[in-house]
Amino acid sequence: MEFSQVRVFHPFVGPFDPCPPILTKTFQTPPQLFIPFQPPNLPQFSPQEALFKGTLWPALYSPYESRWGKGQ
Repeated sequence: MEFSQVRVFHPFVGPFDPCPPILTKTFQTPPQLFIPFQPPNLPQFSPQEALFKGTLWPALYSPYESRWGKGQ
């Protein structure tokens, strides 16, 4: 069960916008949007790893990737 959690869209750019346009925007979607019900026998993290990652199931794990400093 591998989904990309990053979505991309292209906002409208008007001809009279006063600021430079941002042509592509991205946003993160939570993994629980792709699992409508809890399937039986999902694999589980070990207790120590589950506490570190914040969830018991790898299918619901969403790593945080900071974009601070990128492209600056």
